[in-house]
Order: sequence, then C-alpha cells, then structure tokens
Amino acid sequence: MRRSKLEMYIDILKVLARHGPLKLTHIMYKANVNCSVLKEYLDFLITNALVEEKTMGKKRIVYAISERGTTVLKYFRELKAVLPIIEEARAGANAVVSNRPLPPSLY
Repeated sequence: MRRSKLEMYIDILKVLARHGPLKLTHIMYKANVNCSVLKEYLDFLITNALVEEKTMGKKRIVYAISERGTTVLKYFRELKAVLPIIEEARAGANAVVSNRPLPPSLY
C-alpha cells in the first residue's frame, strides 16, 4: 500500500530521530524514499523548521531533526496511540453495516 505524504514526512522524522544527523543517501535508504521525492519532502520539512540542514567539514551536508520536529513527532505518536481505539470502533460499525446477505439460517 502506498504511503501518504504525512506518513512519508513522519517516516523521515523518525529516521532522523533514531539515527541522528544523516546524509541524503542514508535517509533515502532508511526511509525507503527515492531521491527526488526525498529532496522535495526535505525542502518542506526544512521550510517548516522540522529539519535542519547542517554542513559538516568543508562540503558534507547532513540533515538533523530540529527541536520542533521532535515535538511534532511526539504529538504524532500520542495521536497514533489513540487512533486504534477509533479504528476498532469503526471496524465494528462496518461489520454490522455490511452489504453481504444474511445466511439462510438467519431469515
């Protein structure tokens, strides 16, 4: 199943939170995102101050999660902890309202 933009943003933030500052290629492999899409998403995350671009040494550019990015990730995890309750309730409601015909024994 394809990930939404939000899921991809969160995956990138998770990778940076777990592994610390990383080069573009390392983020690409760990978050399972192709290079052009990753650059677009990193631009968004940098613009919104969730990720910081840092220069190590003379040329080496690495990306690190910012304090704001860590806060967003924390709130997302808290929200996700509540979502299974909502999803279970929705799944139960969907099971009751089904388009499947009733078995003959229930008529």
